[in-house]
Amino acid sequence: MGDQGCGYTLDEALSTIGFGKFQVVVLAYAGLGLVAESMELMLLSFVGPAIQPEWGLSSNQESLISTVAFFGMLVGAYLWGFVSDSYGRKKGFLGAAITATGAGLLSAFVPSYTALLTLRCIVGVGLGGGHICASWFLEFVPTSNRGVWMVVFSTFWTVGTIMEASLAWWIMPGYGWRWLLGLSVVPYSVALLFYGFVPESPRYLCTNGRLTEAQYILEKGAALNNKKFPVGLLVSDHTKDLVYESQSPETTLLLSSMTNKIDDSQRNTPSVFMLLSPKLIRTTLPLWFLYFCNTFSYYGIILLTSQLSMAQSECDPLTLQSENIKDDSLYINVFITSLAELPGLVIAAVTLDKIGRKICMEILMIGGFILLLPLVVHHNDIMTTSFLFGARMFVSTSFVVACIYAPEVYPTSLRATGVGIATAVGKIGGMVCPLIAVGMGSGCHQTLPVILFEATILLSGLAVMLLPFETKGKELTDNIE
Repeated sequence: MGDQGCGYTLDEALSTIGFGKFQVVVLAYAGLGLVAESMELMLLSFVGPAIQPEWGLSSNQESLISTVAFFGMLVGAYLWGFVSDSYGRKKGFLGAAITATGAGLLSAFVPSYTALLTLRCIVGVGLGGGHICASWFLEFVPTSNRGVWMVVFSTFWTVGTIMEASLAWWIMPGYGWRWLLGLSVVPYSVALLFYGFVPESPRYLCTNGRLTEAQYILEKGAALNNKKFPVGLLVSDHTKDLVYESQSPETTLLLSSMTNKIDDSQRNTPSVFMLLSPKLIRTTLPLWFLYFCNTFSYYGIILLTSQLSMAQSECDPLTLQSENIKDDSLYINVFITSLAELPGLVIAAVTLDKIGRKICMEILMIGGFILLLPLVVHHNDIMTTSFLFGARMFVSTSFVVACIYAPEVYPTSLRATGVGIATAVGKIGGMVCPLIAVGMGSGCHQTLPVILFEATILLSGLAVMLLPFETKGKELTDNIE
């Protein structure tokens, strides 16, 4: 750090206060948002098969329940990303959480199929803001151990999937799908309850010239971590070189007071056109493609698990599906394959900061491709679950690494918008995926969807190869310049 009597930058302050209780609080709250999102998405694996026989729906109508949710997420991902970059990370998450909680609770009381589709689409709009939690938490973590802690953060997604599978196993056979929809909004409700106790991102505040607020948050963080906070004033990256050259507290004070004007002049309204600028287009386009393929293959494996658990070996007709909903095998298989994400996360935590994000993703995609390949033909229940377990372990972890890479690669002024649009493009894959996994995967037709999922995994690997640079060990940037 420069002369501690003069000034310091945000990255220097974060390195000084380290990772402690302050970041753990942020981690717990951001993780709660991730649990809420994963539970709302996982319930689609159970609600569709339960409603289909009860309301006499076709396979296409069942798949549409998932498709409209992903369409809503497509809209919400950009909407809340724009709000987050324009008005703050907390305001973006607040809007998303209120939308998802309200529509999620109302969907438990729907009288008709049309009403259910409408409300699940609105829930999807709220879920589209889930990526804000990752950007928010990332901006509190020191560079040195950012990869490991982002993997730890990602475990909350797996916790959510396991919780939802357990909740469905307990609720569905005796109480039905309406109770599952109602109880699944509890994590979002808890997040709203504690909303006022968590801070805004200091990196967002610095980028917007609000250095005094950012410094106050960092000082509280240092106190909570039992660390000595650096003496002097927080300065932006625009003025730090001048501060170090001057070595004068008076000059530091003057430059700090000028920072607000400097940042205002350089701050731009987040826009999709900025993401396609010459400096970012080589990153943006492969990242969009990667998110599309990853989302398609990840949710495809999840939905395929529930479809292949519905007595696929006997190719049961629709009339027997109501009995299958009460069969424990559906919940056991989904629960077991949800556990698959845990060893994958351990692999990522060990390797991410050593071999880099890009190589890690490539290795994981190869593993997922190999383990999914045998499912092009039918196997018994044990073999099918085993292959799905392994494929989900690798594919889900490659998706986690991609979700770590994306916020690292964009500057703070565009981070939530950039990740939001990439997530929105990914949700197009989520919209198409149910039509493949539920429609083509029904009955005895599993070969074609498995081949399509394998093809998307290969395309994901190609997208990673096209990404222009590695983010391992690099400090986060604040502006495109």
